[in-house]
This record gives sequence, C-alpha cells and structure tokens, in this order.
Amino acid sequence: MNNDAMTTNFPKNQPLDTDLSTEELPMPNELLKNNVLSDDVLNDNQALNKDETPDDNQGALDEQGRDVSDDELDELADDDIIDDEDEYEDEHSDNAASIAGQAVPVNIDITHTVIEDEAGLRIDKLASKVFTDFSRAQLQGWITDGSLLYNGTVQKPKIRVKAGDILHLSTTLQQHSEDQPENIAIEVVYEDEDVLVINKPVGMVVHPGAGNQTGTLVNALLYHYPQQHHLPRAGLVHRIDKDTSGLLLIGKTKPAQMALMEQLKDKSVYRHYQCVVAGDAASLLRHRRIDAPIGRHRNQRTKMTVMTAGREAITHLLNVTPLNDNYCLLDVGLETGRTHQIRVHLSHITYPIVGDRVYGGRRQLRAGLTEAQRQAINSFPRQALHAYELGFVHPTTGEDIEVTAPIPEDMQQLIAVLSDGYDEE
Repeated sequence: MNNDAMTTNFPKNQPLDTDLSTEELPMPNELLKNNVLSDDVLNDNQALNKDETPDDNQGALDEQGRDVSDDELDELADDDIIDDEDEYEDEHSDNAASIAGQAVPVNIDITHTVIEDEAGLRIDKLASKVFTDFSRAQLQGWITDGSLLYNGTVQKPKIRVKAGDILHLSTTLQQHSEDQPENIAIEVVYEDEDVLVINKPVGMVVHPGAGNQTGTLVNALLYHYPQQHHLPRAGLVHRIDKDTSGLLLIGKTKPAQMALMEQLKDKSVYRHYQCVVAGDAASLLRHRRIDAPIGRHRNQRTKMTVMTAGREAITHLLNVTPLNDNYCLLDVGLETGRTHQIRVHLSHITYPIVGDRVYGGRRQLRAGLTEAQRQAINSFPRQALHAYELGFVHPTTGEDIEVTAPIPEDMQQLIAVLSDGYDEE
C-alpha cells in the first residue's frame, strides 16, 4: 500500500453542511507525531458512536467552579471543550455542601504560624502556598472580608509577613452545588492521593443538569469521596457523553484539579477512542487526517455540523481494522476537541459510527449483511464509542501516567457478530 496517508481537508471558503460527530478530548501534537500511521491494518477493539442528544461533552471548569464559555475555552484548552451544550443545562448555585446525603454548611478553621523561610512573603501569596485546597482568588476574597486574619486583624493582601506571625482562616465553605451524594458504584482504574481515573459506564451522565439531577458521576463521587465536596464538580477535569463509555480524569485536590486543567490547555493530556464504523478499510485509509471545521447546527441546536464558519477540527484515524468487507474498527486520536467531533467527521466522510442515531441514519446499513448482522446494527442501543486510553503528567510527581480501559461488553458482542465468518485475505 501507499505510505502517503491522505488528508481530507475541506476548504474554508466552501460551505459544508453535512452533520458530523466526534467525541471530545484531542491528543497532543507530539503524541500524534509519534503514532505510526502505517497502511497495515491493525487489530484494535473499538466502540460505536450513537447519541440522541449531546449529553456530557468534555469541558473545563474555571477556579470558581463555573463552566467556561466558548471564547474563554479557546484560551483555556482546545482539546477539552464544553461548547454551547450548557445552553441546555441548568446551572447550580454555590451555596451548600453535600455531605452524608444532605446539604449542610462546611466550617473551615485553620491556623498557620509563619516560619523563617516564609518571612517576607505577601499575605495572599503565603496563603495560597499553605492553604492549598483553595484558589488564590478565594483566599484573596477571604483576606478582604476578614475570613482570613493576620495576627487577629484584617490586613491588605500585599502586607508582608514575619516569622511567628499567625494566619487564621475561619469561614463557612460555599459548596459548588447542591448535588447530593448517592451510593452508586464506580469503577476506579487509577487512584493516588491527588488523582482519580474512572471508567464511566454507558448511560451514566457525568454531572447533574436539566433532567438529570440524580444518578450522575458527580453524585457518586460525592458519596465515595466526600472530602471532594468543596471542589468544582467534585474534581472533574473534563467530561464525556452519557452514551459514550470510557475514561474520565478527576483531581482529588484543588491544586491537582487546576494543574490537570492546565495540562488540557497545553495538550499534555491525551485520550484515544475506539469506534465501530460503516465503511471499508481501503476507503477509510484514504482519510487518515480529517480537517473540517465544526460548529453548532443552525436549526437543530443539539447537533453539530461541518460548516465554513465553524471552529478548526482535526481528527486522526490511527488504526483501521476490518471486521468484514464493509465495517471496520477504528482507533481515533484527536488533535482538537470539538463537541461530537469524531461522530461528525466520520459521518461527513460518509462512514458513520454504528448506532449513531443522530449522525448515522440509514448509511449505517451496508450491503452484504447477514440477518444477524443487520439485526445487531439496528438494535445496538447507543453510539459504539469508547474512550479507552488516557495519558497525563502527574501533577505532583511529574511522572507520565497512562491508563487503559477495555472495550465494553456490548461493543465486544457487536464486533464479534460483524466479524463472524470474515477471513481477510
């Protein structure tokens, strides 16, 4: 085969109105360069992409725990984007902490005595150094309103401390939401004192919103990790759709959460996805790099589409594994992270993800299917899409961490049916 992989590049001046869909988080450019895009067809388990509505797209949160707007996210992180999804969500108030099943205030009372090495620092800088569970903006506000006292008095943040001085923080913590803890099982694939990685099952919404006040990952986290009640969205760094399975990264402390969010900005966090698509291997190999801008559909606001005025979106097909003559398993990497990017891009090049009711349509059914295969495709209840690999730099140790999650059972069964009796020559 020809080793010159083709880039599918759609001109910026040409109107593009085919709906496409892809899953979030982009991979860093360095990682993409290191992936061998050979034309040899490799075996990789992958998932289908099917979503009725854009439930939980990955997105970043700012220091106050609110969702960041599109414009702000352009500056924060290209690969982890909430986009306009929040037009369809109710925002929560920041007034109460959820502990032991009910909303109760959290009282903070901490005292720190200045040591010699800290002498000469400004009050606000020292406070952010020693009270690490809180953002600098929070601490500056507490200095101003008297919640954080310097030698028993209210002082300006710029005052410099001396050895032996006392900082006393006493306040009632304002929780990020009224979300309630719920005893919901979660699958932990990595955990230490700073970081948590969860393998989210299909059907679980990431955080409470309109129509989904309970049963979410945030509810589960507040139950199993009640100490994270003071973190925005219980420490979530990004999010994925309800009907997409796979890995989610969570900070267990404020510094860890903020550091991981910063990594999203510089693309040192990456994720790979697996999906099952309707398309033959030879055709898919001609679209190793898909470059097509994506924006929100003008008329159907819960959908995304390729459009001239959209934001840059680049998807890489890293491995292509034929399941039969007309269906393949893909390993996908993202250079950008637009809402539904993988689903939209694959639909746009006419090879949609199996089970994608929004972007797939009748094109999911190809010629030559057995009755069992046709039934498996028609009855598959979600988009066959799975976030199977996650890599990041540990916010405390600096170690490179990589975790994986096996393809879920429903996708394995789909792959088995589609590849039944296929003998690649």
